[in-house]
Amino acid sequence: MQKASLSRYQRTSYNTSCPQRTALLPPELSSITSALVGNHSCHNGAHLSKERRVELERVCEHIAQHGKGITACDEGPGTIGDRFAKYGIANSEEARRSYRQMLFEAPGAPECLSAAILDPETLYQRSSSPGQPLFPDRLKEIGILPGVKPHLKVYSLPGQKGSTVMQGLDSLASRLEEYKKAGAVFAKWRSPMSIDEDSGQPSDLVIEANMTDLARYALICQDVGLVPIVEPDVSMAGTHTLEAAAAINTKIQSILYRAMLEHGVFMEGAILKSNIVNPGKKCPQPYNVDDIAQANIDVFRRCMPVAIRSANFLSGGQSLEDASARLSVMNKKKGNFPVNLSFSWSAALQMPLFALCKGELRLPEMQELYLSELKIASAAARGEYTPKPGEGDHRSQ
Repeated sequence: MQKASLSRYQRTSYNTSCPQRTALLPPELSSITSALVGNHSCHNGAHLSKERRVELERVCEHIAQHGKGITACDEGPGTIGDRFAKYGIANSEEARRSYRQMLFEAPGAPECLSAAILDPETLYQRSSSPGQPLFPDRLKEIGILPGVKPHLKVYSLPGQKGSTVMQGLDSLASRLEEYKKAGAVFAKWRSPMSIDEDSGQPSDLVIEANMTDLARYALICQDVGLVPIVEPDVSMAGTHTLEAAAAINTKIQSILYRAMLEHGVFMEGAILKSNIVNPGKKCPQPYNVDDIAQANIDVFRRCMPVAIRSANFLSGGQSLEDASARLSVMNKKKGNFPVNLSFSWSAALQMPLFALCKGELRLPEMQELYLSELKIASAAARGEYTPKPGEGDHRSQ
């Protein structure tokens, strides 16, 4: 067969595996390109079956329901035990089980929640509701999709002044297979980073290492059949300004999306969970809630692929009132930006509940407060929470 000559544009099309541009190739090459597309970067999940992509999108659409968010209760037994201990609560498996059942099954919770992130322990525990179903089955019954935290422990990178990566990629696929069998439909991987301008952190190496890990995790999740929630978590600690935070978060997220695209992650089948862009807690410069909300919208508009249906913010040390104020104003400011903006909160929802306890879980009282908190979070996700004076503003701590 005579070799066909390729123009510069056609060679670029072949290497980038863009379906629209591939159509411009000569017939004898377009079929070859179609067969090889999965071996090239930016193929957007070409290795996945049509049925797999449809299912991943279905889960993302459910999570991205307007006005609904994610309850994050994936703390391990040790972490939740520390919270219990502070208020004199015994850290037993039954205490953890009954507490989390309240978070899932409080009457009215499904009206505000689309998903719940579970610790692996919780995947295998049972609800005390009729029939005692496993929690993943019970959650699906009430319209809340169950997911799981599959990462392991943090590891400090040598020479990077304490900056870390998260361990667990080597054994990830086998663990995810087990979690999927247990009923999980998505997973969440957190990559924590801190801004320290004096020490140059996060460095390019730290950002690249963490974002590449998130992309590889996402690729493995989708191959197993779970939606990946990718979580670049930039701490609020420090003295950096809002402007510096916006620049660094733009860099982190742009590198994340580039890595996901180059790994061939199916972007329509992924969800973002990031920190709200904030100045450092000790930043001396004041900012109001509108400044902070606009900085977050600016970061997204500059780099976020709109193929991703939802960005569900973590609370990251913010109070429920501050986080809700910032999220609500973001939703009011986002205009025609098509990505759903909502919440995936743990401490902001849970820590006020423990203040009601004195040596034991007080589940009825906790449930009543929790439902009122969810209504605030849900209103913020719709852009309908009206902050009180000062809520969402930044003042140096």
